[in-house]
Amino acid sequence: MTPIHRRNRTGRRAGIAVPLLLVLLNACMGRPMPDAHVPPFAKVPFEPFSRQAVVAVALREWRLFGNNVADPEADAIRTVKPEREAGLWQRVGEYWWLGLNAGSLESGWTGKHDGEGAVFPAEEDGSYAWSAAFISYVMRIAGAGRRFPYSGDHADYINAARRMTLGQATGWVVASERVQDYAPRPGDLVCFGRGTARGLRYEDLPTPGLFTSHCDIVVDTAAPGGIAVIGGNVEDSVTMNTVPVTADGKLATPEGVVLDTRFPWMAVLRLLVDGEAPAV
Repeated sequence: MTPIHRRNRTGRRAGIAVPLLLVLLNACMGRPMPDAHVPPFAKVPFEPFSRQAVVAVALREWRLFGNNVADPEADAIRTVKPEREAGLWQRVGEYWWLGLNAGSLESGWTGKHDGEGAVFPAEEDGSYAWSAAFISYVMRIAGAGRRFPYSGDHADYINAARRMTLGQATGWVVASERVQDYAPRPGDLVCFGRGTARGLRYEDLPTPGLFTSHCDIVVDTAAPGGIAVIGGNVEDSVTMNTVPVTADGKLATPEGVVLDTRFPWMAVLRLLVDGEAPAV
């Protein structure tokens, strides 16, 4: 949009952008803009949304949390959860604040505080699970703008992606792909059901309501036999996993030669990047 300019008291020209005027107008009317809290470089965005940006932001957060690689045995004997450590609980708070839309009920949470600033018991952290907030944060900072369905629940963007594939929705930067048909690329999301939704199938999507699930971001597909993925709130940290793939790069499924029972895959969410050829 074209900036509206005025002169400040020192005679230098100052700019008030039209988006800022809209933010103020909506605030006065009691309707905060969904991205009113987002920095300009991510909101405009300054550079096109890309797979490279998604991977770079995910890797940056992984390094910030200490390059944690999934290790269930080490996690079992850990005495302090990374999400509650000084410097890291604040980072989780930033995932909630920036990942979700302005005014979201969870936006005031951190890795160990509720929205009122009270510390919740470590054993109750399941009620404050931040894995979807992490995905939303990465997509937001990478420049998805208003084209990603930011949410504290993975099911929201899994369902949105499936609706894109079915032609029931438009405008989102993710579309769903069947696990057996598509080899994930860096920046894509790989998703599976959890708990009562563990057996949820691709054909069951979209669902009429939410369901428990998890998504990771693919960050490397170069090594044969496995791809590297990064997820939030995995072992209470931002954690890298290597998950098995078939010879042609598709996620291993119950029908495949290799199966890791930790990952009952449901769908791949393919990024719809500007200028990229569609999947075949």
